[in-house]
Amino acid sequence: MNDLRAFLSPRSVAIVGAGDRPTSSGGAVLSNLKLCGYKGRIYPVNPKGGEIQGLTAFASLAALPSPAELVAVLVRPDSILDVVREAAQTGHRNVLILPGGFAEAGEAGRARDVALRELAQQHGLTIGGPNCAGTINLLNPAAPFAATFFRDLPRGGAVAFVSQSGAIIEEAIAASHALNIALGAVVSVGNSVQLGVTEYLAELGKDTRCKAVLVYLESFGDAARFGQVAREVTKRKPVVALIGGHTVAGREAAFRHTGSRPADDETVEAFCRQAGIVRVKSLRRLLLAAKGFGAFAQGFGKRVLLLSNSGGPGVLAADQATQEGLLLPDLPPALTQALRRQLPPEAAVANPMDLLADAREDRFTATLSAALEHAPAHFDAILMIHVVPFMVDAAPVVAELARLAGSARVPVMHSMMGTLQDRAGWFAQLEQSGVPVFNDSEEMCIAAGLLARHRELNSRT
Repeated sequence: MNDLRAFLSPRSVAIVGAGDRPTSSGGAVLSNLKLCGYKGRIYPVNPKGGEIQGLTAFASLAALPSPAELVAVLVRPDSILDVVREAAQTGHRNVLILPGGFAEAGEAGRARDVALRELAQQHGLTIGGPNCAGTINLLNPAAPFAATFFRDLPRGGAVAFVSQSGAIIEEAIAASHALNIALGAVVSVGNSVQLGVTEYLAELGKDTRCKAVLVYLESFGDAARFGQVAREVTKRKPVVALIGGHTVAGREAAFRHTGSRPADDETVEAFCRQAGIVRVKSLRRLLLAAKGFGAFAQGFGKRVLLLSNSGGPGVLAADQATQEGLLLPDLPPALTQALRRQLPPEAAVANPMDLLADAREDRFTATLSAALEHAPAHFDAILMIHVVPFMVDAAPVVAELARLAGSARVPVMHSMMGTLQDRAGWFAQLEQSGVPVFNDSEEMCIAAGLLARHRELNSRT
């Protein structure tokens, strides 16, 4: 198999079926390449020639001055094989086919699929897709790439997502902005004539800019090979998998979607455990894992300290943390003594800790400072819960927490709850100091549990 760099970071791209209208598939791909700031050479290809979106258009692949490193095909299904033949005859070797009309499209589509595979074998082509939404790669901000008709680009960062469903990628891209997730690359594999989840997982596993890989799939294909690749990748970075079809109804739906029947839940669980894969069973958990691993790529241990200024959220967090397999050790005596000297008698000096609703920056500062001093020997992470009551100005509290957490020797997560007057600003201030912020304490504990799960799975081998 050829180097997948041509599909993730090519130096030149030919867009066959390029158009001026951004609402057309060929127009959207061209627009996204320009929008992302792609620095390579773009060759719009359209029989009409002329100019398309400000770029010189070529009437055919044969008219290009030299073969493009990647050919993106966006024409009608009945014209795709002709484009692939022309690509092969003119020295192009890497072809990304976005439209469908192949194995998923009845008898005519299956015949087209067979012919495509024969062309690839005869001419030594590498085929991405068909029936996919394309690729976005922003892992290297200096070399962005987006051959896709997704409606938006992800936020950017060190997390990659490879998916058998384009719609789920679309949701992940939206969440990357709404939840501030460090999503830097997305790959829609479609029918995976040659390049599927396994191949992209192997390639992203080698990319040092990628710190974690998310996958959505409904079937492993060659399960033994996928497991072998995943095992190698999870030695270096987390792999988090959402595998559709863990119920009978879900497996039937997966069969109608891709023609594959996922394995039963128990088999999938054992497979993921053996491969070191962190398995999740909902899209929400997949996104929370992305947020967590975007901040702490290697995960952390199970021992957590819950630091709260409200009893109820602390109780819910304790329940959720326990359900996620986290441990809440007792406070070490020295920390207990230090806190009792500084906190009101009514405060709960325990794990979880309750600083009381009227806690201002002085109380938060004293508590977090003491916790950070003692944490490295007793806790693997500190999870903070901050409810903002009417009588307290949250801005000085957030500023102090961000200042202290920025130099912490243990991972720190934060959640803010209630009516937040400056939610965006407060979240941004904390996250700039390296603290991922969550909308509630339970989501924070779910993310922490997934980080600990990766550490547990991959510390045994």
